[in-house]
Amino acid sequence: MAVTIIVIVIVVVLLAAAAGIVLGRRRALERRFGPEYDRLAAEIGPRQARSELAERQRRIEQLNIRPLSAERRAAYEAQWTTLQEQFIDTPARAADAADSLVTAVAADRGYQVADRERLLSDLSVYHADRIEDYRRARQATGQAGSAETEDLRQAMLAYRTLLLELLDAPDGAGESAAGESAPRPGDTDGTGPETGTGPEVTARTGARAEADGPLDDRSA
Repeated sequence: MAVTIIVIVIVVVLLAAAAGIVLGRRRALERRFGPEYDRLAAEIGPRQARSELAERQRRIEQLNIRPLSAERRAAYEAQWTTLQEQFIDTPARAADAADSLVTAVAADRGYQVADRERLLSDLSVYHADRIEDYRRARQATGQAGSAETEDLRQAMLAYRTLLLELLDAPDGAGESAAGESAPRPGDTDGTGPETGTGPEVTARTGARAEADGPLDDRSA
């Protein structure tokens, strides 16, 4: 009798532990994807949403997502600055080119870009907070012929935000086993890409200041 009780207790403890692990994984998945999880849960239900997001994580682990060299980052930042200047005179053309630039950077990082919907899904693994704005930006760009200039300006802002994250972020390359980002090259205290005072950080901070031009002050 005593042995039976002990076995039952052990089974209950193991089941509780397993349930706790599953619940912890679910919560981690929901936290990681944030608004993207909320959107999917509303469309297809929580269980299917979690399954879909877990599949995205497995798929992205098969890709060779890699950081960019300082030279590549500088080249892309220069292209963005040019597009931002062009936006003043040709908003629709600049927004379309900005969309293409984000795609080019994603491809350079190692993402598969032939399928646009898959690209959105894959980007959500490391950039979930930016995907909804990126999705709206692409919609506005696709309607460039009838879109208001303010809609295109908002699209440009969304492209810029995602672009700068793609340029800076190591994505999976810098994640620890706990899922937290390790300090990035150039960091001195692990707080982000703009910490430290080295020449690379100074140059990149200057590039950011130059890139934050007419789009934010509504002069376009």
